[in-house]
Parts: sequence; structure tokens; C-alpha cells
Amino acid sequence: MKRTSRDIRTANRYEVLRQIIAASPTSRQELAAATGLSLATVATLVGELLDLRMITEVGFEDSAGGRPRGLVAVNPSGGALIGVDIAETYVHVELFDLALNVLARAEEDVRPGESLPEQVVGHVAAAVGSVVAQAGVEGARVLGVGVSVPGQVDRATGVSEYAPNWDWHEVPLLDLLTEHIAYPLHLDNPLRASAVAELWFGAARGRGDAVVVNLGTGVGAGLVLGGALHRGVSNSAGEWGHTTIVLDGRLCRCGKHGCVEAYVGASGIMLTLRELSPGSTLLHPEDQTATIAALARGVRAQDPVALKVLRDTVRYLGTGIADLVNVFNPEVVVLSSWVATALGEPLVAEVREAVARHALPRPMAATEIVLSPIPTDPVCLGAATFALEGALQSAGRRQPKRTRTASPS
Repeated sequence: MKRTSRDIRTANRYEVLRQIIAASPTSRQELAAATGLSLATVATLVGELLDLRMITEVGFEDSAGGRPRGLVAVNPSGGALIGVDIAETYVHVELFDLALNVLARAEEDVRPGESLPEQVVGHVAAAVGSVVAQAGVEGARVLGVGVSVPGQVDRATGVSEYAPNWDWHEVPLLDLLTEHIAYPLHLDNPLRASAVAELWFGAARGRGDAVVVNLGTGVGAGLVLGGALHRGVSNSAGEWGHTTIVLDGRLCRCGKHGCVEAYVGASGIMLTLRELSPGSTLLHPEDQTATIAALARGVRAQDPVALKVLRDTVRYLGTGIADLVNVFNPEVVVLSSWVATALGEPLVAEVREAVARHALPRPMAATEIVLSPIPTDPVCLGAATFALEGALQSAGRRQPKRTRTASPS
């Protein structure tokens, strides 16, 4: 789809604000150098962001032999953003200021059998209400809510097209949420959200090409190519968890056999443990989180069953990541989401060895493999940036006054 001049202006405004958030305080000259935009364009965009009260002038710095340069910084109180991480077993919500500092967080458990859209929407509405109350912000200050939901989504229509772990098909999720949440809403999935979080604040910052591997109940890969998020033609890029790793292998929740997710997602890891040691005390049959936590403790304690499960899992994971390294030749592969966080550095060490066995030497030599360094929920953080992008897009449709629109962008 051809980009309009408004789309390009919104993208440029977003990129300038991203650089200001990353490097406050900064000068217009530094912003021009960082973004590749002309100084005149940057000056115009900075003026627009000042009018929107998203940034503020904060004084001057001396420049060698010239006039002092004016400095700008993000205005943390210029608005609030909410990020929603809907996962198969929980809904986690965080409220941020404009500098993307966390001001409040809330979590709701999604129990087995609670996966109807109306039930999930109820959890989201409760958690969003909780963070707004905790932070004590006025509703008018909330610029938007970014919502991440597993599976394939249509950003334009706000529809969850397919969420295999819940067997959702064509669920009008944003319409359902709009009945409970009055703020502008923006939908995407955790692969895109976690990739943007790493690009802004994590291991992909300053990198041109990165792969963010999400390891949770679901599995996928967020892609950063040429320094920007890669979505694909139908916003479906990164569904690596549903690529085939074993011909005629395990049945995956998507209905196909032998998918990566069937071996390295939380349910797949539990099945490996059950096959290896059916009576293991590490296994909590109805509780993924407890099982992965027990495995992590077992690995640290050098429990032989836990170590065998980790190594069997990494056989598949390392092979799948080696494919990503060979195909995309990234500077960094980031292991993200709750399973990766729980298993931690022992997982990373095993993955590095396994990938090195399977990837071609040249791309492997250029690739780091690291655990996500983001201390908060990366999906909430990335989702909040989608709300920020939507707010900038909405601002571009009107004069830069502090009037609010009720409709999603």
C-alpha cells in the first residue's frame, strides 16, 4: 500500500520523538544526525511536538565556536500510555508516562477454561481500570491503549483473526474492548510488541537487524530489518513458531504437525518432561508457570531430569534459531518472554552451543545471542509505543491543540 505524505510525516514525527525519549536532553542537530532527516525537517517536527506538549525546551548547550544549541527533552507529564499484554495464562497491564517509565501495573490470571473473548475482555478492562486508579491520572491524559494479543491480528480493523491456543477466529476484539474502555485502542501481537521494545530500549537498540524470539505458551519471532520493525504484507511476519521442524511430528495447537512451538513452547516443554519422567515432582499438570519455574530451579540445582528436559528442548530450539540466523543474518538474537526469563542464562548458554552446531559459520560469527535485558514486561512496553504511534497519527489529522478524539485511530 502506497504511503501518503501524512503517513511519512507521522513516521518522521514518531522517529524524532523516539530519539528524544532515548537521549533526553538532545539538540535538533543531534536529532538530525540520528534520524537522517534534514535539520529544517527536524526543526519543524520538534515544533509540532512542542505544540503537542509531548516535549519541552530545557535550555542550551555550548557548541564549538557557534551559537549555543537549544536542547529539548521528553515531557513525562505530557500524557500517559497504557500497554496491555494478553497472554494465554495472564493479562498484564502497565501504565507509562511519556518517557515510558512505568507508573503502575496490574495483572489478572487467565485460568484454564476462561478463554472466551468476553472473559478475556473482562480481565483487560479490570486491569486497565486498576492502573489508571493506581496512577491517579486524569482520563484526558491517557493518550491511548496498545493491546497485544497472541496470534494473527488485523491492525486496521482491530480483529483477532486467528489465535490458535484459544481457537479464536475473526474475533472483533477492539470493538468488544471499546464497550468497556473509553481511550483510543490499538491492536497488534506480542511478536511486534517485543521487537519494538528491544529496538527502543533493549538489546536491538542501535542495531540494524535483529530477531526477537518469544518463548512463552506461544512461540514466534519479532523481526527488526534495516533498523525498523518488519510486519510483512499482511502483518503476519514472524510466525516462526508454526514452521515445521519435525516432519509428521507432534500435533500443534494450530492443527498442523511438527511445529517449532510444539517442542519449545511451554506446553511442548511440559510434554517433553511428561514423556521423560511421567511421575516427576517437577511436573504440575495443569500449571505451565509452576512447571517451568520448577524446571528452572531443577536446572540450577543440576537435577538430571531438569537438565535433560532443557537439553532436549534446546535441540529443537537451537535448530530453529539457526534457521533464523541463516535466513536473516541478524546482528543479535534476543530470547524474550516468560519461559526465556524463567530459564535464564542456562538456557542462553545451551542455545548458543546448539545454534553454533547448526548455523552456517559466517552468519553465526556475526550474531550475538542474548537474554532480553528489559526489566519490565517487554510486550507491555512495546504495546505502549503502538498507542504513542496512534496518538501521533491522530494529532496529524487535526490542528495541534489539546483536544481529544474518542475514536481509535
